[in-house]
Amino acid sequence: MSDHGSTRRSINSRLPPEVNRILYVRNLPFRITAEELYDIFGKYGAVYQIRLGDKSRDTRGTAFVVYEDIYDAKRAVDHLSGFNVGGRYLVVMYYQPAKFQRRADAEEKKKELEELRRQIKLKKSQMANSNNDE
Repeated sequence: MSDHGSTRRSINSRLPPEVNRILYVRNLPFRITAEELYDIFGKYGAVYQIRLGDKSRDTRGTAFVVYEDIYDAKRAVDHLSGFNVGGRYLVVMYYQPAKFQRRADAEEKKKELEELRRQIKLKKSQMANSNNDE
């Protein structure tokens, strides 16, 4: 094995485990465009992809920014967290799929629980009505 490979590995081992190429950005101005995001995030390295949240849903004001290089992503997080864009301070963090999945699972369970409560309430009112008819 070459010296270059071991040097690369030792550099990689210095990065915290949560560091990755995909960034999750919150608190964006609702009217920001993907082109404006490319201008802002492109200053820190080659951006592979940007996905803006849907303007009509809970995801508005958010985006995913994918860098080609993990070190560029780290520099962007270091420099752009708290950066003021359109009067709003950006929240830039590394995308952590496990956290997002847990949040989605929790929201799903909450919806199921609300539906069960609604059904129980309906059943109770039906039972009360049938008891009143007797």
